[in-house]
Order: sequence, then structure tokens, then C-alpha cells
Amino acid sequence: MEQITSAGKPVQITVIDGYELKGSKGDTPVTFIRAEFNQAVLGDSAKITVSSEGTAKYNFTSSFEFNPEGGITLDDLAHKPVFLTMTEVLPKEKKQKDEKTLILGQAVVDLLPLVEGESSFETIIPLHPVPGSPLEPLQPGVKQCSLEVKVSVAEPLLTAAQISGGNLLKVTLEAAYSVPESFVPTGPVQNYMVGLQVPLTGEKDYPIFFKNGTLKLGGEREPTPRPKKWPIANILAPGANNIPDAFIIGGPYEEEDGELNHPEDRELRIQAECIKKRITWDLESRCYLDPPAVVSFQKRIADCRLWPVEITRVPLVTAPKGKAAKFDKMDDENALSFHGVAYVNMVPLLYPGVKRIRGAFHVYPYLDSTVYEKTKCSFSLFRDTGHNLLHNNKAGGVNSPLSKPGVAKNLKEDKIQASSLKSQSSDTGVEMEAPPNHNPEGQQYVEAGTYIVLEVQLNKALVPKRLPEELARRVKEMIPPRPPLTRRTGGAQKAVSDYHMQIKTISRAILDEYHSMFGKQVAKVEGDIDSETLEEQKCQLNYELNCSGKYFAFKEQLKHAVVKIVREKYLKTIPFENQEELQTFISELYVFLVDQMHVALNQIMPDDIQGAVPTIHKSSEQLRLFAFEAEVNEDFEMAAVYYEERLVREPQNLEHWLDYGAFCLLTEDNIKAQECFRKALSLNQSHIHSLLLCGVLAVLMENYEQAEIFFEDATCLEPTSVVAWTLLGLYYEIQNNDIRMEMAFHEAFKQLQARMLQAQVTKSTANLDGATRLSMQKSAGTVEQHVEEGVKAESSLGPWGIASGSSTIAAKVESQAGPGAPFSLLDGFLEESSKLQSQTEPILSVPPQDPAINQKSSNLFPKETLKRASKCLDSSMFLHPTHYSVSQTPTTIFMETIRFLMKVNAVQYVHRVLAHELLCPQGGPSCEYYLVLAQTHLLKKDFVKVEECLQQAAQMDYLNPNVWGLKGHLYFLRGDHAEAKACYERTISFVVDASEMHFIFLRLGHIYLEEKEYGKAKKTYLQACKRSPSCLTWLGLGIACYRLEEISEAEDALSEANALNNNNAEVWAYLALVSLKAGRQLEAEQAYKYTMKLKLKDEVLMAEIHMLQETVGFGNPSF
Repeated sequence: MEQITSAGKPVQITVIDGYELKGSKGDTPVTFIRAEFNQAVLGDSAKITVSSEGTAKYNFTSSFEFNPEGGITLDDLAHKPVFLTMTEVLPKEKKQKDEKTLILGQAVVDLLPLVEGESSFETIIPLHPVPGSPLEPLQPGVKQCSLEVKVSVAEPLLTAAQISGGNLLKVTLEAAYSVPESFVPTGPVQNYMVGLQVPLTGEKDYPIFFKNGTLKLGGEREPTPRPKKWPIANILAPGANNIPDAFIIGGPYEEEDGELNHPEDRELRIQAECIKKRITWDLESRCYLDPPAVVSFQKRIADCRLWPVEITRVPLVTAPKGKAAKFDKMDDENALSFHGVAYVNMVPLLYPGVKRIRGAFHVYPYLDSTVYEKTKCSFSLFRDTGHNLLHNNKAGGVNSPLSKPGVAKNLKEDKIQASSLKSQSSDTGVEMEAPPNHNPEGQQYVEAGTYIVLEVQLNKALVPKRLPEELARRVKEMIPPRPPLTRRTGGAQKAVSDYHMQIKTISRAILDEYHSMFGKQVAKVEGDIDSETLEEQKCQLNYELNCSGKYFAFKEQLKHAVVKIVREKYLKTIPFENQEELQTFISELYVFLVDQMHVALNQIMPDDIQGAVPTIHKSSEQLRLFAFEAEVNEDFEMAAVYYEERLVREPQNLEHWLDYGAFCLLTEDNIKAQECFRKALSLNQSHIHSLLLCGVLAVLMENYEQAEIFFEDATCLEPTSVVAWTLLGLYYEIQNNDIRMEMAFHEAFKQLQARMLQAQVTKSTANLDGATRLSMQKSAGTVEQHVEEGVKAESSLGPWGIASGSSTIAAKVESQAGPGAPFSLLDGFLEESSKLQSQTEPILSVPPQDPAINQKSSNLFPKETLKRASKCLDSSMFLHPTHYSVSQTPTTIFMETIRFLMKVNAVQYVHRVLAHELLCPQGGPSCEYYLVLAQTHLLKKDFVKVEECLQQAAQMDYLNPNVWGLKGHLYFLRGDHAEAKACYERTISFVVDASEMHFIFLRLGHIYLEEKEYGKAKKTYLQACKRSPSCLTWLGLGIACYRLEEISEAEDALSEANALNNNNAEVWAYLALVSLKAGRQLEAEQAYKYTMKLKLKDEVLMAEIHMLQETVGFGNPSF
């Protein structure tokens, strides 16, 4: 099995000392050590007298030859220990010819370190007492009798290639639970056996058997942790059966890799493992895999995926004395009964970094056709090698350390020869006998719900996983972090501050000059000075400053501060290329200097002097809302202005960069979107959403290597992210890597399940705490009152503990949306729809399925893609709700990902995920599914398909306000305002709001204005202003008030609209109408001027302004 050129390497076992030893007679017994390995005696030590302190120096060395070419192999060293048996030599009595001995105990030396590449090791091993021995049994806190042992070889048994490429496989069989009722402890003694095959090089398979299972009636759970045992029979000391430092730990069912790891399986598992019959083994078998065997093992897993683990029961027979038992073939076949098989999914061992799988697996009847269909294996361990098994199935078992050497080896060689050429992993036909079509005994496993608990462990992962440090380094190489620039003390801020100081100094000097010239004149005037006098004083002051040279001095004093602003603020240090560029800059500089002059003057003016009118500062959230309104109205240029303004204000805020990148995705500017997402990632390289979006853009731009780095880094930084694991699985699907795709989807499901269970526990704890506090508030005399209140409160709750009249709670933002363009930025739209759907759709549950994978057809993807996708669509990939589930529609990992992708406008990705959602058992065509699909079609303005999707959604959840809101948007965009009005009115009449109420109010108000229902329009726009005020909401309110002849209220609303956006021509137009109605000529002319400047497109409104101007006789300076 192992290709090593050198042979005959001696392995030496030296027993150095013994401690805390005792004898049956006297304090100084005479003892010796016998060493055994591979059912052969290696030698006996000299007879040593134990000291009164209980110590003995043996210095006994024994050895055996390691010869992989025909003797003891690495595989033997892996699963066979060295037994050290201590025997006491009893004192001779009178007339006694032969000396008598008494076995005291047995120690076990595990040779596993030699298989792991070590050349020597020392250890102190416990000496386990045999029954009736005077040695103390092992107890914590008590000194135990032990032996000091050294194991050594001249040179390591493994080459460098074997150490790097080889592996060690450990298979632990714990128990079979809920076995058939026909299994009874009375009657003939039965040998319960389990077996599986491990592929080696070429066509050979290595069989692993677990024999002599113990049938138990149940009544209590198996303890954990409990030690694993050697798969060797007839060990003298009971404690020597235990493998050193190897324990069965157990763990939560949800963290297992088998079939019965869902919440609804918990009750079944508890009942089976506590009450029902079971067969226990607790055996661990080891197998060394050299590098070619590792490759073969990995290939077999990839080809077959499911691994057959057989279970059977055969009578335990005793060979007659003096004769060899004779068995014929018919007897062998009849002795094999209750032949079953469990299908173990070994694919998780091909996941990156996975070294261990453990879980419970259903047992099914062994039928050749079914086994071959699922595992591509046509060879049965128990049926095809039944003669050898039965021949060795004698009382006392096999693999005894005291048996003759060579028996186990010959048996293994026979099995390997029998299994060769029969367990191929190819799809070619194999000639074999007609298999039986019925297995009634095996069917009892299914009826009883039998399952086995199995663990498969490797020393090294078959597929290494990238370290988080490596992923972080790769991300830094692609996107270097950009820390914010440090502030300079002599920068732009200081230049502006110096300019303020010079303005204040010069203004004081000018005031002093004014008081010296006109101080007495001003003091004589009791009231305010008229404008003509002030203008005359101003001319005289200018004349005096120019004649005296003070004006020139003030300019020179200010010159240096202005130069610093030009250099530090505007970074202008070189000559301008042309005169036009110079004039543009001078105009911009002049505006800035005048503004800053006013700032400085306001700081030194007295309190009673009115300062400049403060500008209304628009928050970042308001800017996002304005940008979103522009997107929906398809004014992408204005939307870009708002997004860029947010970036200018807070360039270090990565959320602003992500929003701008999502906007670029909407406009299909992938290059700019990638720049935005990478900028966000450079600000915080641990930000999960930035990593995921960089990965999405890398996939869209076909940079697959970078995409894998981004997605993997996201899963390392936040292993509990459902979206990160799902996106990684979608990436692997694109790469046709089925196994890693399944791994990522499985991990996403586990995280989603854990989150839902945690939410359920948190809710239950909160309810329990509330009930406890309630019970402690009042005395015992009011207990009945509390009970009545509790009954009333319970009666007002729905089936999931939510008040029947309460609104659904969902995460919302003020920037709600309507269709027409970018619906995909709706924060909370899909979440709200999912929660509303939970009130009308029943909770689905999927029963445990057979491991056979059912494929579903769809026309969204090619057939091969669907085949790969359906491989991971068994019940373990999705959430299985229970009767104590949280109050929410069963959620899949794909719908979670769809919600994330819709928020960032990654519509190309959404279609791929929708296909998975359609295929998954608990997803499928739901109301939320059709709502998302309708949004994607609405972005393309495919109104026919949008209407079809909304019809399907309405059939599934007729009372969902989001369905009616989206219908209203569809009719509005079609121009059917009557139908849109009906849908909008139905939407706002629901107790629970739709998630995009902002544009529902806006468009409903617009329809009311068209139909001249101004009272309803005013009420609708008022609601919009209260929820999320914007320029459009205030404008609509102003128009409604104006049409109702409420001029004052109209002016207030239009002023608010103008303050939020002074570039809206329609706002200026209605301000002009209001000013004309109020008789304010100057304001009317100013408003009309800006209306013309901003190019009002509404010709009807412009005609109304001209008519009113002609009526009042002013308002148009061109008259």
C-alpha cells in the first residue's frame, strides 16, 4: 500500500519504569512485562521486584520489523496498538513444582505518532487493572499505576512526500438508534456489524468493519463525553479498550452534517436516543492513506458523493472442539439477515478546510439496484465476502491480541482481492447477478426509523482553505487602504481665518473714519437716517478714502490674505492658459470673498443688527431622498448631482459611496460603480457590504479570480452572513464547481437557521421575563385579576404571538420609491412584503427526504445548470419551520440575497437567484417572488409581464398593500390614471402601510390635482409632508392650497419647497402666481425671472401666468 524502497525498519518499544505498582501478596511483588503487537508476542521482560514505594525499573526493550512490502504496514501502525501486559509471579508454596502467575493489568501504547512522521516519543501510560486485580481502578485525583514507555525508530517511517501528501482517515461508529422491535437480547447471540469501503490506489478498496455491537433496551441517553474504543476483541483489561485521548463529544443536532439535523427532527432524536432500543459500538477505526490513495479517495467522493455504509446481523457461532466448522454457501447467505444500508454524504470533506463530518443517517433496505443508482457501487461487503465473515464469526471474535499472527492480514487480503474490479466509480455497466427486488427484513429499518450516528475525520483537510490573513493581504494588494489626509495648520482653513481677521481690522478702520466725518451729524438725528442721506455720506466717505490714500492702503493690507486663499483654498499656483479661464476663476473668487466678508462682518456687528438670512441645511438623508425622487422620475442628471453633493460633504462616509455605486449600477455604468464600491472598501476593508459589492461587480466584469477573493474574505470576516455565503455559492455555480457551491449554500442555510432559532429564543425569553415581572407586581389578592388580564391578552394575539390588530413592523427609510425606473433601492420593500405574506400563507414543512436528489425543470437556465443547482436542493438547504417557529414566512437563503441585490440594483444577479428561489422546495412562486419579478420587468418597462406577475401575486395574497401599490404604479406609467387612483386609494386604506408610501402619496395627489379634487390633494400631500418632506411634497401642497384660494398657506408651502430646491421651475412659477395674487410686484417679477431662466416646460402654466400678469398689470418686466 505504501511505496517505500527501504524495508525491515525496526520499531523499538522500551518500558523504562513502572509507578504506583501493587501485588496480590506482599508489598514487593515480582512482576514482568509481556509486549504484544499484531496478535504476536514480542517478548517478555526480566522478572523485576517492585520496591516498597511501588516503583520498578524494567528497562525492557522489544521490537518488531516495519516492512510495508509484505509485513507490517503504516496501516497496521495506525489502527493496532502495542499491548503491555503486567504479570505477577506468585511465591511458590510448599510442594509446588511450577510457579504460578497472576495478570495484574494491561497498558496500551498508541503508535499513531510514528504514522504522523515522528521518529521517537516518550509517554506515561496508565496500567488498566484486569478484573480481580489488586491494582486500583482509574479515578480522578488519585495516583494511578502507570508505565513510562519510549517508542523509537532509527529514522522516520514516512518520506517527505508521504508527510505532505498522505493523510490519516478515522471512522468512528457510535450507535444505531431506534432499531427494529424484532431485535431482542434473548435467543441466539447475534453479531451486529457495520462495514464500509475506503478506496486505495488503482482498483483496490480497503474494507473497514465494526463488529460485536451491543444491543441495549434504552431508557437513558448515552453519556457524553465517552471514550472511543479500539476495534479489537478480547482485550484483557476493560479500561484498555479505550483509545487514549479520544472521546465522543456529541453536540447540538443542528450543527451535524447528517440528515436528521433540522429543528423538526429534535423530538425524534431525543426520543430515539433516550427511550428506544439502540445498538452501540463506540469504535474508532483508522486507515492510513498514502498520496495516491488520497487522490483516489478525493476522486471517489467527487464522483459518487453518497457512500454506502452497510449494516447487518449474523448469528454468533462457536467452533466445535477438535474440528473445524464447515459452512457451505447456502448457509452463509441464510445467516445474513437484516441487511441495510445508510447513504453517507461525503461531499463536505471536499469543502475547503473541512476535516470532519459527523451526523445521523437513515438506514434503508439494501437493494442492489438502488445502491448502484445512488452510489455507483455494485459490491456488497457482507454479501460478496460473506463466507470469510461468517467463517471468522466465532465466539471470542477476531483481532484478539492473543490470537495467532497473520489471521487478520489474510482476511484483509481476501477481502481486498474480492473487492477488486467490483467497486468502480465509473458509469460503465458491470456484470453481476440479478439482485433481489425485495428485502422485507431491511424494510423494518425504515418502519422503525432506524439511523446510525457516524463520524469521519481526517488529519488534514483534502482541500486546504485560504487563511483570513492571506485573503486580507490579497484585498489590500487590489485595493490599498486610503486613510483620510491629515489637516495642515497652514492650509485653507488658516487662509480663510486670516482673511476674516483682515476684514475685521479694515472694517473697524472704516467705521472710525465714518464716525470722524459724520459722527456729530448722526447724533443730531433722532430717528433713522433716510436713504438719500446715507447715499450722500457714502459718496463723501469714498472720496475721502481715495484722496487720502487710505483706500489703496486697505487694498494692500488685504492683498496678502487674498493671495493665500488663491494658493491654499483654490490651489492656483501657475498662470492661466487663456483669458476666459481667468475670468471664470475671478468671478468664482469674487463670490467667495464677498460671502466670507459678510461672515466676518456679521461676527463683529452689534446684536440688534440683522445678519444675513441663514441657508437651510439639507441633511444627508434628505439629499438621498431627493436623489431617489429624481431616479424615479428618470432625471438621472439631477440624481447624480444630489449623490455627488453628499460625497462632497462627507467624502469619508462609505455609505455615500455605496449609494452612488448603486445608482451607477442602475444607469448601467459598471465601471463607475466599481470605482465607488472600491473607494468604499478602501475606507474600511472589513466592511462586508463593500466586499460583497466589489465581488458582484467583479463577476459582472468577468474578473472571477478577484470575485472569489472578495466573497471568501467576506465569509471569513462575517461567518454568520447568509448573503455572503449565498453569493459565494452563486459564484461557484458560475464556475461549475458543484461541490463548493453545495458547501456555500449549506453553510448559508445553517446560518439562517441559527439566526431564526436565536430570534425565537430571544422572543420566548422576553415573553417569559414579561410574564415574570407581571406576576410580581401585585399581591396574592389580585391573582385572579392577573389571570383574567392574561387570558384577554392571549386572546388578542394571533397564532404566532403577534397582536391581531397591530401593524407589521419592518425596517423602513424615508426614501420610499415608486416604479418608473429604480424600484430596487427600496429599503424595506421586500422585507415588508415577506412579513405581510406570513399573515395569509400557511407555514410549509418538508418531511425528511430520501437521499435521492429530485430535479425540477425550468426554462430560466440551461438543463446542465439546473442539474447542478438541484443537487443542493434537498431539505437540508432550507429552513424547516416548526410549530414553535417565529412569526414569519419560511425564508430561504435565496430570498435573503434577492433583497440585498435589489437594494443595490444588481438586477443581472437577481434573475439568477430568482431561478434558485423558484427551484427550492420552500421558496417557489410566492407573493414576494412575483413582486420582485414584477419590479425587474418594470425596470425594463415590460408592462405586459409586470401585469402577469402582479396577477399571480394578488392571487396568493390579495390583501398585500405592496401588490396594490405596485399595481397603481403600473397603471400610472401606462397613463390609466383612473385605475391607478383606485389602486392607490385601496393601498392607503389598509391598516398596514405599503413599504413605498412616499410615491403612492405623490402620485395619488398628482391625480387628484388633475381631476381638480383639490381638497383630497391637499390632504394627501399633507400626509406625504409629515412622513418624508421634500420639494415635490411641498410643491404639491402649495398647488392644492393655491387652487383652493388659500394664498397664505400656498405661499408657506411653496417657500418650503423653494428652500429645499431653488432650481425647480414649477415652484418659481407658482410663487409668481401667488405674488401676483398678493399684489407684490417686485417679488412677482423676481419669481417670473427665475421661472424663465429655469425654462418652465408646462406651457399651460406659463399661459396662466401671462394671463394673470395682464390682469393685474405687472409681473413681466418685458412689458
